[in-house]
Amino acid sequence: MTNRLEALEDWVAGMLGQLEPVSRNKLARSIGQELRRSQQQRIINQQNSDRTRYAPRRKRNLRSKQSRVKRKVKMFQKLRTSRFLKIKCDTSAISVGFAGRVARIARVHQYGLRDSAEPGARATKYDRRELLAFTDADVDFLRDRLLKHLTKQK
Repeated sequence: MTNRLEALEDWVAGMLGQLEPVSRNKLARSIGQELRRSQQQRIINQQNSDRTRYAPRRKRNLRSKQSRVKRKVKMFQKLRTSRFLKIKCDTSAISVGFAGRVARIARVHQYGLRDSAEPGARATKYDRRELLAFTDADVDFLRDRLLKHLTKQK
């Protein structure tokens, strides 16, 4: 995967350097938005980049609680919104990622680290769930989108 991305970067670097900054910014913004949509779709489908399902949540004993009954909610439902999943673009780079406090939560799940669910609670090991990753479809989209933009410019 990384080799394909590096090859794409080497191939397109010279051509993108010839574009005006306004055109590069517009291209970067549209690519960033589409990459965010693809990442959001993977999170909605609860899939890692290799199309395997996320590890399920641990079973908890909710019967002992006297309060309201919680309905089953998909993981990362709020985390995938554009409020938390941010795009940063300029003439030389595009990044899609999490910022602030939620970045720590995302990092713990992305790499399968140890963390405590609540302050003062015992730290537990979380299963690895890839929230952000390039898929082959993302690289193909990048290539096609760059080709389309560059041929339109000429």
